[in-house]
Amino acid sequence: MNRGEREHDLSTRALLAHISRLARRRWRGLVWLQCAPQTCCDAAVELWRAGAWHSPLWVAPELPGQVDTAHWLAPARARTRLGGEHDLLVIDAVSAGAGFDPDAVAALVGTLTAGGLLVLMTPHDWGGRPDADYARLAEHPWRPEALTSRYLARLARLLARDDQVIRWRAGETPRLPRLPIRQAHAELPLTDGDCLTDDQAQAVARLARLRRRRPLVITADRGRGKSAALGIACARWLATGEQEVLVTAPRPAAVESLFERLAALCPQGERRGHVFATDQGEVRFVAPDALAELARQGQAGGAGRLLLVDEAAAIPAGLLGEWLDAFPRIAFATTVHGYEGSGRGFALRFRERLERTTPEWRGLHLADPIRWASDDPLEPLIHRLLMLDADPPEPHDRATDGVRRLSRATLAGDEPGLRSLFGLLVQAHYRTTPSDLRLLLDGPGLTVGAMTAGDVPLGVVMTADEGGFEADLAEGVARGERRPRGHLMAQSLAAHVGSREALTGHLRRVVRIAVAPQHRREGLGKRLIEAELERARDDGCDLLGASFGAEPALMAFWQRQGFHALRLGLTRETATGEHALMVARATSKRGEALMGSLVARFQRALPGLLAFELRDLAPPVAAALLAEGCGVNLADDDRRDAEDVAAGHREPALARPALQALVRLALSRGISFADPELLLLVTWGFQGLSGDALARHLGVSGRRQATARLRQAVAMLLSFSSPSAMG
Repeated sequence: MNRGEREHDLSTRALLAHISRLARRRWRGLVWLQCAPQTCCDAAVELWRAGAWHSPLWVAPELPGQVDTAHWLAPARARTRLGGEHDLLVIDAVSAGAGFDPDAVAALVGTLTAGGLLVLMTPHDWGGRPDADYARLAEHPWRPEALTSRYLARLARLLARDDQVIRWRAGETPRLPRLPIRQAHAELPLTDGDCLTDDQAQAVARLARLRRRRPLVITADRGRGKSAALGIACARWLATGEQEVLVTAPRPAAVESLFERLAALCPQGERRGHVFATDQGEVRFVAPDALAELARQGQAGGAGRLLLVDEAAAIPAGLLGEWLDAFPRIAFATTVHGYEGSGRGFALRFRERLERTTPEWRGLHLADPIRWASDDPLEPLIHRLLMLDADPPEPHDRATDGVRRLSRATLAGDEPGLRSLFGLLVQAHYRTTPSDLRLLLDGPGLTVGAMTAGDVPLGVVMTADEGGFEADLAEGVARGERRPRGHLMAQSLAAHVGSREALTGHLRRVVRIAVAPQHRREGLGKRLIEAELERARDDGCDLLGASFGAEPALMAFWQRQGFHALRLGLTRETATGEHALMVARATSKRGEALMGSLVARFQRALPGLLAFELRDLAPPVAAALLAEGCGVNLADDDRRDAEDVAAGHREPALARPALQALVRLALSRGISFADPELLLLVTWGFQGLSGDALARHLGVSGRRQATARLRQAVAMLLSFSSPSAMG
């Protein structure tokens, strides 16, 4: 054995002895292994082979030669292990082509069990330059090596300061932390033999007592067993004769532990794909978009039906509200902090709907971890590193100044300020991920503006510059031959709308905008957008735009700021259940011409899309989009045709163009997008809902009654749109 091998052997023995001490406390540890790539890999492999690991996992873009395929995972596939368990995680952020993937680390650390070890391999000078994973940030024409690496430097700084991190450098023995003295405490017997904590037992008991119109909202950090609690409850429902329990979540992997616990408690059952069936009944997973469609068609929900929604924070509040109406018995479970979304933001967005619709709803929080001890040092460390627990401080004063640009270099070194700002973004958006913090600090072409009261952010806006392509590259994108990285909005307008000018021009996109909940409806969002419009004009941009899920309240905000729709996705996003909408406003003369062309194209295409690809679009969304292309007059022939329909002399279908014109006129006169008569004519006149389907939609017995309701709606809109009605 040579000197290097002896050093590795001594280091490995020391680590294994330390891990034994951690295991007795049900703690987990982090080894920060800093050296050259091959040296790092050799040391990690030695530890891998020497320990009695039950379920080790090596995370790297390429399969290491010394590791079996079954124990290797590419970072991009980290989601597939949500709900799984590991006792050793090796994260390769040092090899050629490898880098630190924040989303992968956040997802996988929650699978590490008590006594487990996270080995993070990095270069000596980690943070001094971007790593290979920064290729995902390098939008055209940026090169990854030209980006800043503030995010990595911050990680290295925090790791160096933490006294529980095991520091291991090449040629040195690991620096093992001194374990603090723990206070002994007696463990009480569990109240439910199927559960691992009393918190979990309480959740199962509350689920078993789930009553009609009394939703239960379960919140927890990662590793608290909330999904397993849902599985235990499902087993008990099946045992008492429940025929069907529907389960939904942003992705199937999120409920894997639910099905695993269900299978353990119901060995006589059988799992086939996303369905677990016994002789008594079945538990079935349905993706959010499919569930929403089934509910809208009346094929899911109804009297007595039961729905469990896991990781609800990652699903838009509007979709949750639809299910709240459709399912008499419903429970929501969500992660408060962590990979799947922000439970705090979920509570703020959804609480109002719960209070209004089901005021007898109840909440339950699971605090006790299952996979590790409550004083485990790794969980708070990972929370600090990835800001999984970032919450903004409570603001008490109004904004005292205007919108100011924030230096990202300053933010990277100001941990309290960064936490406040990022916490506000997490709170306001349901799709924030750990990698968004890296984007905030190192994304090219990104700027951050904020309104503050003292040091507390009340509102924040992030923007990114897009476009400025050469004509030949823009042509290639429009033809589908080229797809440079980034430029989400400009490329979409070129590839899907055919606008080369959207790529050759200069666009600025609002990536995120957030206002503290206590200060909403005070005009802060408007002030943030006005400041960005002025800055875009000063910087020579042609358009200021944004992309978001098409939801009436969000659309209304952007319409009030003078923005118009340019493109709507033809399908609902799987995780959100909403269509992606792009809006913009001109900020230059060239932009005015571009906006005119893009708006005209969209409005010209909209009726045909509503009749075919967008037949199932929510009618209030369809009405809001139609309103942007409305005229202010109704031709005499059209008014006469509409009056004939209202009087019962004309079949509505034979006067459809006139009734479509009447709808547009009513919209131009300011009728509410939620008006039931308007929405009826939108669904019938533009989205093709007719015959028996229309009768079912209206809850009437047949076509004759449905036609009568149509005539009443036409009469109402005629009255609303008449010159006398407008004064």
